[in-house]
Amino acid sequence: MEQTNESSGRLIAIGDIHGCNAALQAVLAAINPQPNDILVTLGDVVDRGPDSKGAVDTLLQCGQQTQLVALQGNHEEMMLNVLRGSESHHSWLRYGGVETLDSYGFDGGLDFLPEAHRAFFESLGDYFVYEDYFFTHAAYDPALPLEEQTVEMLRWHSLRQGVPEPHHSGKTAFVGHTANHEGQILDVGHLVCLDTHCYGGGCLTAMDVRTRQTWQANQDGVLLS
Repeated sequence: MEQTNESSGRLIAIGDIHGCNAALQAVLAAINPQPNDILVTLGDVVDRGPDSKGAVDTLLQCGQQTQLVALQGNHEEMMLNVLRGSESHHSWLRYGGVETLDSYGFDGGLDFLPEAHRAFFESLGDYFVYEDYFFTHAAYDPALPLEEQTVEMLRWHSLRQGVPEPHHSGKTAFVGHTANHEGQILDVGHLVCLDTHCYGGGCLTAMDVRTRQTWQANQDGVLLS
């Protein structure tokens, strides 16, 4: 997904939410999104944290107030594959799916998603390009155009396996997926990782990609910056 027309508003990326709805609400309240802003969620809205359903509700409400671009993370991929019957539930449940099911009041059927939530998950993109920036969940192959990237690279590659070189386009990458357990932002210049391990004791991070202003809140919804 690519947009080239310039927005007069802010361009803000939000790292892995992982069911931390209180943190998401605190960060969004501090940002105060406006209709001409663009907010990009970098994937992994669900799993591990306590309120995945609430986090999706919050994003759906946010999308009525501003321009929301939501990307698919590996956790959404696992969940959707289970719901579509193309993958066993075992891996998803082991990596946070139990918490997601609990938040939806799971009673044994796979039709637990409200229609608006299912539409949200089905609409998630693989990447987003805007001005001098691009956004993916995990990483990228520096030599390939974004439309030719593999799902493995876009959603699953850990930066601990290696930080990719600058993308051939010259654009700056904003990613999540690889959690910094100290709650710190990884910024190597051509790549910024905003997964600051909210569900595990860190914080949720949002960043204005042009000015590098940040907003952070912990899982309890306490604003840190």
